[in-house]
Formats: sequence, C-alpha cells, structure tokens
Amino acid sequence: MADPIVEVQNLRKTYGRKVAVADVSFAVAPGEIFGILGPNGSGKTTAVECIAGLRPADGGHIRVLGVDPQTQPELIRDHVGIQFQESGLHDKITVYEALRLFASFYESPADVDELLNILDLTDKRDEQFKTLSGGQKQRVSIALALVGDPKIAILDELTTGLDPQARRTTWEVVRRVRDSGTTVLLVTHFMEEAERLCDRLIILDRGHTITEGSPQDLISSVAGARSLEDVFVAITSKPAAATTRGL
Repeated sequence: MADPIVEVQNLRKTYGRKVAVADVSFAVAPGEIFGILGPNGSGKTTAVECIAGLRPADGGHIRVLGVDPQTQPELIRDHVGIQFQESGLHDKITVYEALRLFASFYESPADVDELLNILDLTDKRDEQFKTLSGGQKQRVSIALALVGDPKIAILDELTTGLDPQARRTTWEVVRRVRDSGTTVLLVTHFMEEAERLCDRLIILDRGHTITEGSPQDLISSVAGARSLEDVFVAITSKPAAATTRGL
C-alpha cells in the first residue's frame, strides 16, 4: 500500500457507560473507495466523526494527511469534505445558490459548474431544493461535500431511503468522484453497496472491527459465501466472535 492518507489505530469512543466504538483500526490508501460497513448502531458514524475531528475520541490514534485531527482539526478542515445524512438546506435555496454559498467558505473551492456537470445536476442548477427528488438531493449533498475541492470525501449513508434506480445512479456518481482523484470513505449498512463500490472495507459490529479486506477476498475467505452478507452472517454467528466484540 502507498503511504496511507488515513490511519486509525485502536479508536475508542464512549458516551458514559455506553461504548460506541470499542476498538477500530484501519488504513486508507490514496485514491481508493474505502468502506466502513456494519449494521445500524455499530459505531460507523461515530468513527468517521472522530476521524474528521468533529467528535473527541476517548482512545487510540488517528492521522489524516499526516495530521492528528483530534488536536489540530483546523489543519485538515479544507481537505476533508463530509456528506451528512441530512443536508439541512433551506427549501427555497436553489442548487446553484447552495453550491456558491458553500464555495465561499473556502480559499480555493472547486469549480461549481464543473461539479454540477460531474454530478449530473447542470439541468437542476436553478431548481429549488424542495423540488428535487431524493436521489437529486443526495447528489447535491455530495456536491456540497466536494465544493471545497477536498482530498478526502466522507460519504455517510448516502443512499438510505433511495429507490433501487436512484441508488445505482448514486453509485456511479461515487465512482466518478474517486476517478477525479478524491479518496472516498464510504459509510454504509448496505452490503450490496459496499460490495459493488469498495476497493477495500472493514466490517464493524458492536464497535469492533471484525474483518478487513477487498470484497472479493472477504467472500473467498468464507466457505460457501457468495456475497458480503454471507460473510457478515458467518462471522457474527461464530461463538468466538460473540465473546470478542465487547459491549
């Protein structure tokens, strides 16, 4: 692997007595789509919020572009774009107005017109946010994450609530983002999504990393498995796994 663009070692995050992230480690190479896969409540979003410097960790070590985001979040802020599950945009703002507004927050933003073209939003540039379909709103959210021209994009559950066609269209957008040179951290609970998109991934369960590798390597490692869902079921059903996943 090339020098990692993101490194996480033994990450831990608790809320009182609740352990959200117990022990998570991984490294991401530049230019790949790296998946953080697991069921709801497995610690995925908490982990990436710590990586982005948005939430304090309680243990472990993180490096993003060689910087500790826990102590110097300002040094990575312009280099990490984040797509949240909820955009929070005003209903009446147009797509172009939203992108121009967010671009104004950065010294060297991406070209808004080019971004609209990459994400197939050019014909929607003057449409109000409230008039967009679910898939179009998700593409706007991705555009907002990319408008600062980041080196890393964190996409969190970006296809939740979309119909199958909109989901597949969004997958193609993510591939274009990667092909443009941006490293992608993809947070998802959809096994098929991770299998189709990710170069490599980790699977989380109850705040622990339970396996890591490329989708095909993980599938090949489990006898009889034909998908990542088969891998997840096989790994989490083992008695040994149940005793090592913690709280």
